[in-house]
Amino acid sequence: MDWGIQEVARLAGTTSRTLRHYGSIGLLEPSRVGPNGYRYYDRDALVRLQRILLLRQLGLGLGDIAVALAHDGDAAPALRRHLAWIGAEQDRLARQARAVEQTITALETGGPLMAEDMLDGFDHTQYKDEVEARWGTKAYADSDAWWRGLGAAGQDEWRGRVAQLNADWQQAAASGDAPGGEAAQALAGRHVRWLAGIPGTPGYPDGPAKEYVLGLAEMYVADPRFAENYGGPEGAAFVRDALRAYAGREL
Repeated sequence: MDWGIQEVARLAGTTSRTLRHYGSIGLLEPSRVGPNGYRYYDRDALVRLQRILLLRQLGLGLGDIAVALAHDGDAAPALRRHLAWIGAEQDRLARQARAVEQTITALETGGPLMAEDMLDGFDHTQYKDEVEARWGTKAYADSDAWWRGLGAAGQDEWRGRVAQLNADWQQAAASGDAPGGEAAQALAGRHVRWLAGIPGTPGYPDGPAKEYVLGLAEMYVADPRFAENYGGPEGAAFVRDALRAYAGREL
């Protein structure tokens, strides 16, 4: 069974012109073309179109979508990840709706306004522009989808891991150990494995690229927001030097 271009456009909420453009750039080829030039799309084409539309909702450009589809050819696992993101997004929107409802009730009844309740669900987008500027739209979209897919419990567990890693770095820097020493290098390896688990990281899923690790290490020192995580400039410099040594040997 297949569907004509106009029906597919109507069902997808797009236009025939858009679908023809997708075909012209090799993003979505019709499964067959009739004698009159009319385009038809079969089941596999509709699955691909669904993935394209989902990735567009994540903010990816058409070039990034083409790369993502080529890299992740098996549709089912990719759609499972999309489904996890949709579920997390539904949860976030539900939290926002509850927050707004509580605010309306408080305003109408004169009850107290609780900041924690009012701002529940409004999170995780404050670094969007910066991440996209540094590493591209796909990097942010992938990491954002992964983060939302963790859910509240998973996010809390992740924050705990990060806090422990930062604390261990601070302790190592204060201990007087050398950045190239055994303890610091074990921490550097742990740090790189932590980076490797974040979709959107350059080099994912095989592991962060050496250039990315070195650039990030420099940023830890240059950007005070990062340096705070490691106890200040001296701690950040220790982390940078340890990561440099590790990257030179292992990456």
